[in-house]
Amino acid sequence: MVARHLRRVWALPGTRLGVAGWPQSIGNRLHVHWNYWWQAHLLDCLVDAQERQPNAARAGTIRGLVRGVRVRNFGAWTNDYYDDIAWLGLALMRAHDCEDVPVTRAMTAIAAQLRAGWTDHGGGGIWWRRKDLFKNVPANGPAAILFARWSTRGGERADPQRARSVTEWMSQVLVDPATGLLWDGVYVEEDGSIRDVVKVIYTYCQGVYLGACVELAEGDTSGVWIERAERTIGAVAAHLNDDDVLRGRGGGDGGLFAGILARYLAQAALRLPTSSPAAATARGLVVGSASAAWRNRALARSGPLFGPEWSQPARVPRTAGHRRAERDLSVQLAGWMVLEAAALLERSTG
Repeated sequence: MVARHLRRVWALPGTRLGVAGWPQSIGNRLHVHWNYWWQAHLLDCLVDAQERQPNAARAGTIRGLVRGVRVRNFGAWTNDYYDDIAWLGLALMRAHDCEDVPVTRAMTAIAAQLRAGWTDHGGGGIWWRRKDLFKNVPANGPAAILFARWSTRGGERADPQRARSVTEWMSQVLVDPATGLLWDGVYVEEDGSIRDVVKVIYTYCQGVYLGACVELAEGDTSGVWIERAERTIGAVAAHLNDDDVLRGRGGGDGGLFAGILARYLAQAALRLPTSSPAAATARGLVVGSASAAWRNRALARSGPLFGPEWSQPARVPRTAGHRRAERDLSVQLAGWMVLEAAALLERSTG
């Protein structure tokens, strides 16, 4: 991944950014199309690897990527998309915990924008982006996780309640009563009423909702968040995998979806009560998916290359114009993510 996808930003020393595609086009090398939220997951994966096997070179890459994101975002930490900034905030907190990367200024800006994104339209929740009429799980899930975590690291006193309110909104508005899975989101009218519920099922949505429930279960005596986490894991096991391998969603943004679910399944496996059958189910889904991704990898320049469907053999793109999902940074990050999730579970059992 580092050899194929990481480059300086406009040749500036001390910067790194993930190139969107490999083999690289000229536009890729110049970071014309750079996918802000993919960089957040690249940072998360680098932190995963550093926690597993620390080394000085990777520590420098982590710092360079943080600088690169800010440079390519023209000196700002935020943009108009609430899901984008929540993902970057989560990754920055982990980079700080791992390598003491300074994040206070960035987190202050990100958290403030997320707090301002809550309105009562559609019963509550945070917008997907500024000046829009859509609220969805992909924005609210990572925001809830961020509020829960940032509250112990310098956030506001009300942030834990914000995390609960955001997750409760998802629970009340976007859980499919028939399957227990999360729908994508809702369009609302300007008067605040819900115009339409987007009943599309994405693995991504299950992962971030599960992650929020696991965060809120810490120190909670009611049991409601554990129950919701267990229900979500059961729904994923029943509907979104084949023989313990999570289903993919092609390339582009969809390339990250299964990897995100794998990350939060691993957290659930580690943090739910050991007596919970759902914890064992979550572990099985992560290990099964990682095994399949590795078994079906292709051999490309500098190392293994993953496909968008972990249950199927990956194929190597030959040129920058070869339109295969395997070109996408997102698809490769998901493969890296599921392997790190499985490695984390392996370390936890000695």
